[in-house]
Amino acid sequence: MQLIDSHCHLDYPVLSKDREAVFTRARDAGVEKMLCISVYVSKFDQIKVIAEENENVFCTVGLHPHHAAEETELAAAENLQKLAQHPKVVGIGESGLDYFYDRSPRDLQHEVFRQHMRACVACDLPLIVHSRDADDDTARMIREEGAGGKLKGVMHCFSSGRSLAEAALTEGFYISFSGILTFKKSEELRAIARDVPLNRLLVETDAPYLAPEPYRGKPNEPSYVVHTAQVLADVKGVSLGELANATTENFYRLFSKVPH
Repeated sequence: MQLIDSHCHLDYPVLSKDREAVFTRARDAGVEKMLCISVYVSKFDQIKVIAEENENVFCTVGLHPHHAAEETELAAAENLQKLAQHPKVVGIGESGLDYFYDRSPRDLQHEVFRQHMRACVACDLPLIVHSRDADDDTARMIREEGAGGKLKGVMHCFSSGRSLAEAALTEGFYISFSGILTFKKSEELRAIARDVPLNRLLVETDAPYLAPEPYRGKPNEPSYVVHTAQVLADVKGVSLGELANATTENFYRLFSKVPH
């Protein structure tokens, strides 16, 4: 059985201080590859080095909506396209809209989100979408920037409503579930996951955040993705092996720049 952690932050201090041990535990748990996600364009070089030095790690370039006001110019589509030429960069993001914290003005969140989507279309790379309390605007903007079906991507750490899941699937996007799926109060989220087609699912940790049960409250790491995968398999009524195979195939289909 092999799994892929489709979204983690290996550059964050709690993981980087003992990264080799983190990698060893991931390998022992059957995690084949990890995708290290960018949240600051200005810190892309740190992520790039981690990917360059580790055969099973790939990365993205992008700007989290929290920081849209800080690095607006760095997130211009032309700059993202340039940085995305690196062989280890296999996606663009994470980008999107966050109306829960509203740490950046919404107009700048919108502009940066559109720049990411345009870079994705130009580079033929998938978009990693962060959406929190912004379901309608997220769906609308993805439709508006879809470029006739050329835009592709994944709704990362999905915890939104059913309408956004359905809209994303209609636009050809994938849905990725994190440790939130394992939480006791996530019945509604598990009901949404049950209805997502098996060939459009991904699993992730969002490490070091959102550790699944039974590690909730502790720092998350890629090896823990197996716990989310097991709950997702139970929800879908398939074996863990079948779920692992499906999500791994889905990852390679979406992130087609990753060799396998």
